[in-house]
Amino acid sequence: MASKKQTLLMCVGAVVASQLCQLDQADAQQVLVDAKLLQQLQQLVADQQKQLDRLQQQVNTFQQTAVAAQSQAQEAKTVAEEAKSNAQAPAPKVVTSGSERVKLAISGQVDRAMNIVDDGNETDAYFVDNDNSNTRIRFVGTAGVNDDLTLGSRIELAFTPDSSATVSQTSKDSNAYDERWADLSLASKKYGTLFLGKGDTASNNSAEVDLSGTSVIAYTGIASIAGGMYFYDSDSDALSGIKVSNAFSDFDGLSRKSRLRYDTPTFYGFGLAASAVTNRRWDSALTWSGSGYGLKAAAAAAVAYINGDDANFQYDGSFSVLHEATGLNFTFSAGTQDADNLDNPYNLWGKLGWQTAFWSVGKTSFSFDYDHTENIPAEGDKGDSFGIAAVQAFADYGTEVYLQFRQYKLDTNTHNQDLDNINVATAGARVKF
Repeated sequence: MASKKQTLLMCVGAVVASQLCQLDQADAQQVLVDAKLLQQLQQLVADQQKQLDRLQQQVNTFQQTAVAAQSQAQEAKTVAEEAKSNAQAPAPKVVTSGSERVKLAISGQVDRAMNIVDDGNETDAYFVDNDNSNTRIRFVGTAGVNDDLTLGSRIELAFTPDSSATVSQTSKDSNAYDERWADLSLASKKYGTLFLGKGDTASNNSAEVDLSGTSVIAYTGIASIAGGMYFYDSDSDALSGIKVSNAFSDFDGLSRKSRLRYDTPTFYGFGLAASAVTNRRWDSALTWSGSGYGLKAAAAAAVAYINGDDANFQYDGSFSVLHEATGLNFTFSAGTQDADNLDNPYNLWGKLGWQTAFWSVGKTSFSFDYDHTENIPAEGDKGDSFGIAAVQAFADYGTEVYLQFRQYKLDTNTHNQDLDNINVATAGARVKF
């Protein structure tokens, strides 16, 4: 009996042990499966992370490309705006002086024209440099000494191939060179300006004050545009030997000479100047300019000791008034010499003008002037001239384009000559730089 019980217990134990073994194997298999699954999940996560890293790199690369493209576009826009601005802005000033304290400025102009001249015998064309305001170049150096004093220097040269003042029926080609300025100056705001060297004398330009806007082709020096042309004598059927420049003069001071000159500061628009000139000559001038009541005006008067063969003293003056609202203007000039034992030669000249703005490029100016002289070139001679002119300015380009017509008439007692009138039509342009 006991043995059966033992045998039964052993069988039950064996069964339980077998079940326990089966349970341990199942758990072990489950654990093994979970480990593999976990490893697969970890590998999957790692693969997904790698893909995410690659995507992030692609995003970063795209962002960098986009930023670079935006930067390039902005740079291109900036370059385009700078190019546009540079195209509209004036060219940079690159002129330098040999001294760090001295500022150097270079400027000048070219003024060329075509004259169609009818002298009563024949009509011909002349391609000239306009002596009203000839071709030139200037160099101006300035240095500030202190708050009040400025040291200056100026060299100005004129180059005038085929000058309108010299070409004629007998000589259509000419070359002229003029040292207009070789000058030193010391300017004080309190005490005025002192000049030494060749340049304007005090009386220069005193007969030529002009606010009309047409002085480039029509001013009181009416002979300048055709000064070398000879009057034709119809009685002898030959040129007379009298040039336009012999018959007309505005008696404008002593021009440009080597001199010592002093200019006072201006007081209420007034200024006084005096100069001592070579060959024991001297001159002085009073100038004024101002504006008010819708008017702009300027005036000058001068006396000069010319120390000439037939006269010692010369007097001249001029004034010009511009009504700014309408552009209407009037200019007048007069000059004479105190001749020795002869009737005094003199000149009277007046101009009516109008300025307007037909176009935005610059003002348009028109004028009509009339000139009368007596006792030039000889006692008893009388000269008359009239002219009409139009000038169109192109302000942004420093350019003026002009047209004019002028007639010269001279009645002379010399050899009882019958001189034909000279008619001159002119077209040209002046460009300043």
